[in-house]
Amino acid sequence: MLDADWVYFRIPPEKMTFVTRILEGAEYVGAVTALDGKKGIGFVRSTPDTAAAARELLLSLPFETEILTYDDALRYE
Repeated sequence: MLDADWVYFRIPPEKMTFVTRILEGAEYVGAVTALDGKKGIGFVRSTPDTAAAARELLLSLPFETEILTYDDALRYE
């Protein structure tokens, strides 16, 4: 079950482990889970207080990162 407060993203699939390590290293942001690892779709189990930090970290990565809406993510559930 997905939550509207979480941050959903799409990245190159081969970068999923990298993203997981970066975001989990920033302990207060949230835990990363792949929704569809083969397509590079994942989410950060964030809170309303940490969602902006998760988005900022994702968008600062040195490769293309797309932030998805909750509705976008539901299509992959």
